[in-house]
Amino acid sequence: MTIYSIIQKSQLEGANRLDAEYYQLEYLAYVDKIRNISKPLSELVTTIKHPAEIKRIYEKLGIPFLLTQNISPEIYTLQFEEKRFIRQKDAAKIPQNKLISGDVIMTRTGANYGDVAVYLGEPQELFASAHILIIRPKNIDGKYLATYLNSIVGRALVKRGIYGTSQPEISLEYLKNLLVPIPNKKIIEEIVNLVKTAYQEIKNSKLIYSQAENLLLEELGLKYFKTGDDSSYVVYLSSVKSANRMDAEYFQLRYERLISKIKNKNAKFLGELVSLKKGIEPGSEEYQEEGKLFIRVSSLSKYVVEDKDQKYLNSELYQKLKGNFEPKVGEILLTKDATPGIAYVLKEPVEGIIAGGILRLKVKENIDAEYLTLCINSIIGQFQAERDAGGSVIAHWKPEQIKKILIPILPDSTQQKIADLVRKSHEARKKAKELLEEAKRKVERMIEEGKF
Repeated sequence: MTIYSIIQKSQLEGANRLDAEYYQLEYLAYVDKIRNISKPLSELVTTIKHPAEIKRIYEKLGIPFLLTQNISPEIYTLQFEEKRFIRQKDAAKIPQNKLISGDVIMTRTGANYGDVAVYLGEPQELFASAHILIIRPKNIDGKYLATYLNSIVGRALVKRGIYGTSQPEISLEYLKNLLVPIPNKKIIEEIVNLVKTAYQEIKNSKLIYSQAENLLLEELGLKYFKTGDDSSYVVYLSSVKSANRMDAEYFQLRYERLISKIKNKNAKFLGELVSLKKGIEPGSEEYQEEGKLFIRVSSLSKYVVEDKDQKYLNSELYQKLKGNFEPKVGEILLTKDATPGIAYVLKEPVEGIIAGGILRLKVKENIDAEYLTLCINSIIGQFQAERDAGGSVIAHWKPEQIKKILIPILPDSTQQKIADLVRKSHEARKKAKELLEEAKRKVERMIEEGKF
């Protein structure tokens, strides 16, 4: 069956587009539904800015620098699992890149174009990269605007304005003319209040997770552990031979100090506690835009498997691979490549396959999976991952190295307290996600039913 749409000449004027994709029936239907109660985005904001590019020289400390991977589309806030800093003098060259609380930020280019979040003022000083657009609301609440942009309608109409194929980008001029429906104040307030409550749950989630981590470190005597590098140290030849490593980074004294603390707590090798199973790389030619989930390193955080930069596999390939490569509820997913050391306990069934850069860990001893995961995500696991996988452009943490990381075994009652806090943290985050989904559904129902 041939699908087509007829466009009046008047509809072409001002769009500067003649390609058929721009005039898909879906887009035209959405525009028709909201046209009479909408305003162009440019009338609702102070500015839509494309931040300046700079030569990026990242530092261990300095001014926080916002990258696209810090935008979490699932809860449309910022996550800083991966932090980057730039020098103060470099930040001074790009004042237009500085964010202010309440800004709505959008991924401008790449696979995640259109991802949106609200900057809530933390960290206090934050500069955006050139791959991000800064939208500064004026006559509209940024929380409502972000909810609309994350809704089915908003995302579709943003997608309408992209150009380029291998590296899609959002047209700034198109975005200025993007229609935003303006319902009555009561509806906006309901949506904004849902988002506010969700953000409070996210804040609670982070606080509770921090409490769990602090309790773990206190029990291990690591709460005030010094992470600074030592200017010089002596390593015996026997240690070099044993480690099969000669690089100075591997033998930093902070690693040795950490290991000695862990050893005092009845530590065991990870390989004694879990079985490991590696994912698979079917090849990029198998990637699809829809189908069964292909979970990659970029999709995994210590909080969730995110719908971010996702790729999919066809059902036939999925059926062939799922027996060996589909993770099960209760298993720990652990990244070993690119950003090694991110661990997450799978909470819900997933129809999908894990990539080769991820390991499935199945607990085989009497240890709580959430406790074990927190150990890996804390400095205990992170330092050992940094030590083992460091020294290359793209980090690779070998399974044999992972089996030998030390995990402190605290009393069962203490493990339970820590694990319970982690679970409460995840519950708060889940509640936040549900509230934000409800807010998006309100926007979508409002548009579908025409009740503004």
